[in-house]
Amino acid sequence: MKPIIYSLLALLLLVSLSCRKTYEAPVPYDFTNLPGSGQFGTAVRSVTEGVYTVSNGASEFGDQVALKWTYLHNGADTSYYLSVFTGKDAAYFNLEGTPQTDSLVLGGYWRKLVNDQIGLVQLTLRVKHQGKLQLYKGKLASGDTMVIDGLYGDKNSSLSHPITFTYNRPLNPRPFSIMAHRSGGRTSDLLPASENSVEIIKLASRLGATGIEVDVRYTKDGVPILYHDNTLNLRLIQKNGLTGPVENYTYQQLSTFVRLINGEKIPTLEEAMETVVNNTALNFVWLDTKYIGPMDKVQAIQQKYRQKALQMGRDLRIIIGLPSTEAVDSYKALANKENTPILCELDTALTRSLGARIWAPRWTLGPQTAEVQAMKADGLTVFVWTLDEPEFIREFIGQNQFDGILSNYSPVVAFYHYTEQP
Repeated sequence: MKPIIYSLLALLLLVSLSCRKTYEAPVPYDFTNLPGSGQFGTAVRSVTEGVYTVSNGASEFGDQVALKWTYLHNGADTSYYLSVFTGKDAAYFNLEGTPQTDSLVLGGYWRKLVNDQIGLVQLTLRVKHQGKLQLYKGKLASGDTMVIDGLYGDKNSSLSHPITFTYNRPLNPRPFSIMAHRSGGRTSDLLPASENSVEIIKLASRLGATGIEVDVRYTKDGVPILYHDNTLNLRLIQKNGLTGPVENYTYQQLSTFVRLINGEKIPTLEEAMETVVNNTALNFVWLDTKYIGPMDKVQAIQQKYRQKALQMGRDLRIIIGLPSTEAVDSYKALANKENTPILCELDTALTRSLGARIWAPRWTLGPQTAEVQAMKADGLTVFVWTLDEPEFIREFIGQNQFDGILSNYSPVVAFYHYTEQP
């Protein structure tokens, strides 16, 4: 009787899995990635950044948003993008200038990270001059107000809903590190690029990040790569028949047979650092020690790209994170610790004893006001991780204690930071 019952249970499980809904959020907009800024030159980009009040569209995106420009290098070319960060449902807009000749027009898409909602957006820059709305021509007269308006759609409709942003005030200028977890965000949040991929690193700034945390493991033949989980699994990779720890496979095997969910290869740490230094505006990289073993290869890559960034005039900090006693032991075993900045996630006494200049406690330990103040009084930087809850993000930023937040929802951190009134 038992075999029959087990067979029926297995059949029911198979049916339930086959009927399980697959959630997707394909980007509905094809970016041109044209080099240069077109009509959106330095002056226009500067005047459009800020905190805006939302009138049309407030029910969908909240009553205020933060607008921030970023860029992506490709050799000698640079492409510029405008991000809009909202206070509702972890939503963000990813926009680029379109080649309109008679007006300043932005095209792109909006997305909510808490679900699979996504849609097209088209916005036009206007100015309210003496009470009348007119196209923005690149200059603001005294008393003028920037207004950005247009239409947005959703998965099931074209551009049909009105949306209006009216300039309110500048972005919060206080220095603050907005660090994206897993090189930009989680695969499970249906981003257009897989976590810990070269592609998500290129996207990270447009998601609000000023820095990233990357998960470092070794392959069987000792190549440092980016991968979060302990094993190859269908959460992170496309089905290919390989299972078990990534450490069981050579880099050649992984490169040949494994693709991340969105089709990318698992990158080496060197490939990731090349992307950060050569292509992005990121100013911080947190090398999270997911492996157990020698740290010398990671240290060598850290030092190589710190030097390369300096030669390029980049203000880029590359820090090795120590999340465990095993990682601390690996660091202590290094023959030479010069030019090896570290970050410690453990207690304050150990952080001080190691000479780490950054302390990074987990957010679930609470504000830890006394400890944070003591560490900052000693000249240390203090981050908190991995904080995703909007209410706690707002609280931690409002307390003005921490120097940065590591989050899977960097657009939310960006919103609360930039809209905070100093």
